[in-house]
Amino acid sequence: MTNRLHDRVALITGATSGIGEATARLFAAEGAKVVITGRRRDRGEKVASDIQALGGVCRFVQTDHTDPAACSRLVERTLAEFGRVDILFNNAGIVTSGTAETVTDEDWQNTLAINVTAVWRMSRLVIPAMRAQGKGVIVNNASDWAVVGARDALPYAVSKGAVAQMTRSMALDHAHEGIRVNAVCPGDTFVERWLESGYFAGSEPVTREQAQAESASTIPMKRFGRPEEIAQAVLFLASDESSFVTGHLLLVDGGNTAQ
Repeated sequence: MTNRLHDRVALITGATSGIGEATARLFAAEGAKVVITGRRRDRGEKVASDIQALGGVCRFVQTDHTDPAACSRLVERTLAEFGRVDILFNNAGIVTSGTAETVTDEDWQNTLAINVTAVWRMSRLVIPAMRAQGKGVIVNNASDWAVVGARDALPYAVSKGAVAQMTRSMALDHAHEGIRVNAVCPGDTFVERWLESGYFAGSEPVTREQAQAESASTIPMKRFGRPEEIAQAVLFLASDESSFVTGHLLLVDGGNTAQ
């Protein structure tokens, strides 16, 4: 590792699995003190324990990001222990399917609450600390569907389009304060929960081979992305290597949106 995040404090939401977990492990290996969140205590504590066993600094805080008070306590605890927040990776999110005709009110509201409102809320909470520090980085997890249309995934695509516009707008609002705001836009990325029944509304359990075959039929690189590959893109946006980059949507999608 190159110690690109030496002694920085990074807050990563939704880091008990997938892209969030991979990013937490990479950030810690690059020298960051990491605070991770999620709803699953057992998974969060396992990730934190693994990072600590390798000599890293990691704290897990069980958090429901639809709860404003819980988000406030999370940021207050981070500042109380570490004194600063250098990086916020807004990664927590859900995937929902449906068209304008079939999506339920509940799915619509839940998707926006987690994928959009929580991103704004967490950003609002850390910006004052970053302003006081004179610098900070916010990376939002959007999607390749933030820049192209999606079939049968209206609430998810709308939420990620909102994240893209929020990213651009916050970047303009806070560039003069030394706060950079960018978004990573992953394409299909393999995580174990893709195999679970109901992860996409109405879906049946699928095997890893079935999921891989589906991705190979649509993605130019003929495979899913790996969480570790997306984490490397997040690291670039969070590090000084991207010091003149703000308001950018970084596509990491195997060529999907180039078609």
